[in-house]
Amino acid sequence: SKDADPSGDGTEDSFSLIALVERLKQQIAREDIRFVRFEATDLHGVSRSKTIPARFFPDKALNGICMPRSYLELTLDRKDNEVDQISSKQFNSDILLKPDLQTFQVLPWNDKTARVICDSFTFLGNPLLTSPRYLAKHLLSQLQERGFLLHSAFIYEFCIFGVAEIINSKTIAFPAATLLSDHQMFMQEFLEGMYYIGGNIESFSSSSFPGQMQVSFVPEYGLAAADNAFTFKTGIKEAAKKQDYITSFYTDSAGFYNSGVLSHSLWDVSGAKNVFHTGSRGEVLTDIGKKWLSGLLQHSAALSCLVSPGAASRKRFLKDEKDPQDSICTTWGSNNKTFAYNIKSHGCNGTYIENMLCSSTANPYLVLAATVAAGLDGIRRGLDLIEGTNSHTKLTEQKAPSIPLKLEDALTALEEDTYMRASLGEPFIHYFMAMKRYELETDEGDTERNKFLEYFI
Repeated sequence: SKDADPSGDGTEDSFSLIALVERLKQQIAREDIRFVRFEATDLHGVSRSKTIPARFFPDKALNGICMPRSYLELTLDRKDNEVDQISSKQFNSDILLKPDLQTFQVLPWNDKTARVICDSFTFLGNPLLTSPRYLAKHLLSQLQERGFLLHSAFIYEFCIFGVAEIINSKTIAFPAATLLSDHQMFMQEFLEGMYYIGGNIESFSSSSFPGQMQVSFVPEYGLAAADNAFTFKTGIKEAAKKQDYITSFYTDSAGFYNSGVLSHSLWDVSGAKNVFHTGSRGEVLTDIGKKWLSGLLQHSAALSCLVSPGAASRKRFLKDEKDPQDSICTTWGSNNKTFAYNIKSHGCNGTYIENMLCSSTANPYLVLAATVAAGLDGIRRGLDLIEGTNSHTKLTEQKAPSIPLKLEDALTALEEDTYMRASLGEPFIHYFMAMKRYELETDEGDTERNKFLEYFI
């Protein structure tokens, strides 16, 4: 809902909370739900969950559920597990998952199972500062204080493979190239299920590579866009597995790229007016829109490692350039998907900006949070990097930072971007850096494992 408070922690006052739990308890009994999954996102956007028998739901809905802190603050590197911690004792402690009961849904692709998305808290009641969902809610709250709502939707590419086989000690997965013609019913049933639980998908189609597909979501206000993307990425894997397929959002080192575009615009707090839309063909963006885009351009180097966090996924930035280089110029354009930021102005939603830097590997909550943080800085400071350029002009390095092609250079840019560090918080930045640097050290050996079978699928 556009009227929902994005800064809320998913809890209501005691009376309305008890009433809502009672209604959900009745729904669970009516629909014969046997299990409820309490889900939270880790850094990568992968669901970390605890599943309980439905008879325990009322108590856990009111009091939360315990989970080891290390499940969400996973660095993979045992030498650097104490991110954002004073001692290893705190890192190895439990945290509390408090359900956002507005996200409770019965899962159509999982028999007699419901799920609820949770926020993470310490036992002292403080939000976990490394939580991507917390960061997204925090930045959306700041945006709303400025008088704006974010209206956004993700456009995801992903690959569907047949069951992986071991051939000559190498893991091989064959693309489901005929998916649309032979197995279209699988996708149609899944997307109908997504609509049933609130994830409204506008269209789906085959994409550039064999077995690659694209889905476009209907725009939502606030946090719902990221919640829907998180639900989709978890659900499509589960639904595909039941049909003996593997779904992957990973980008491999050969450049097989899965994009995860964030299409977004700003609206006034009533949701009545798109404040990017000029209503004139002569002007691409309003003054507010120009300031927002200038913020994205200004922070593109740091932003890029949050929205395209894999070493392989960044190779797409090079596009068709023949000469090797360390970075590319930041660009913006109108109705041209080759630019970093593509402005569109058609349809019932008016003008919106597509952040084309995003990979579908990225955590949707971090994509949303980082984009809002950068855009907000443009509005607060009254930035204008658009003046003196047109929609087909590459910004020079004097106008805006270039975008590093190497992930290690992008991490350095994030370290040096004091505004983005402050917006996302030092605990998260420390955690994110530890994760990414460890992945860079082990990237080559992990490529096949990540692509088909394990963490990043």
